This record gives sequence, C-alpha cells and structure tokens, in this order.
Amino acid sequence: MRNNPNITINLKTIKFATFVVPFILLMFSISAFAQNVDIDILKEINLNRNKSLDPSFRFITNSVTPISIAIPCGFIACALTTKDSISRKNAILISSSLALSGVLATSLKYGIGRQRPYITYPIIEKVTSEGTPSFPSGHTSFAFSTATSLSIAYPKWYVIAPSFIWAGCVGYSRMDLGVHYPSDVLAGAIIGSASAYLSYKLNKWYYKKIFR
Repeated sequence: MRNNPNITINLKTIKFATFVVPFILLMFSISAFAQNVDIDILKEINLNRNKSLDPSFRFITNSVTPISIAIPCGFIACALTTKDSISRKNAILISSSLALSGVLATSLKYGIGRQRPYITYPIIEKVTSEGTPSFPSGHTSFAFSTATSLSIAYPKWYVIAPSFIWAGCVGYSRMDLGVHYPSDVLAGAIIGSASAYLSYKLNKWYYKKIFR
C-alpha cells in the first residue's frame, strides 16, 4: 500500500511544529528563571558600548525592513522576467520564509507579551524606538530568515558569509541599542532560520508532488 503524500507532509509539519514551538516557549521559560543572566549580558553590551558606533548600529538595525522587502521583490521580478523555474523556486522560497517568520515572531510577541528591557530595567539605555513586545526579536528573525533562505538558494561562500555576518550584526545591534534581551535575539535567530528551512522543505515537497 502506497503512502499518501498529503499525510506524509502533514506529519512532517506537525512534528516540526511540535518541536519548534515548545522549544521556543521552553527558551522563554528558562530565560524567565535566568533573568539575571539575561540582563547581566545585556548590561555588559549596552552600558559598555562604544557610543560613537550608535549611528552605525542604528543603520544596521534599520536596514532589515528595506532589505527584507527588496530581496524577495527582486527575486519575484527576476522570476517573472526570465520565466525560469529555478528563479521561481527561489522567489517562492525567500518570500514564504519571510512570511512564515513574520507570522511566528508576531504571534509569539503578542502571545507572550514580554516587556522591553529598558522598561523593566530603566538603567538600560534605549537608543532606537520600538513599540511592540520584546520576545522574540522580529528584526533578528527577518534577518536570519533572509540569510538562511539566500544561503539555501545560493549555497556559495560569498553568499553565505556576508548574509550571516549581516544577520549576526542585526542581532547584536538589537542588544547594543538596548531594545532586546539576548534570549530575544537567540529566539529570533532560531525562528528565522527554522522558517527558511521549513519553507525549503515544503517547497521541495510541493514541486515533487506537482512534477513527479
């Protein structure tokens, strides 16, 4: 008896969700118990920062939105122009990865409702404006989603290295600017990378099903 591919992909998706979501919630629970460690690391980064670099880190953190919009739009435009199947796959991969990352990060933000560190600890210096809950870091999630999906689409060192260096700098900038705990940034990196990988697996399954 042949396996139903729909059941197989649903089971894979369920297994992924039952692992990632509890893992993220566990991270938050651990961070609640290890709040002293979390805030101590943040104090070390934020209060001892080189303030002359604040404009540079604001530039890095503000680069997330335009890059997260420009890259998928560029891939979509390329796919429509060339009508190439590989370009189309890459456009779908990057776009779906960012969409999934956004949904997961936003859902957790408002579901958990963790206050920003500068609210809970007024000693933290806020160097940029934010208005949403703290956990996880949405900027970091988008950055790592972009970096991971680009690396999957083009597994070359000259794509992988600058992509993850940029994503890492985005994560660090969120702490340097005083708007996120280290655990927020770590969770954002996991969500972004996992969203890209899940999108890749789902797209791979879809194309196998359509063109088998």
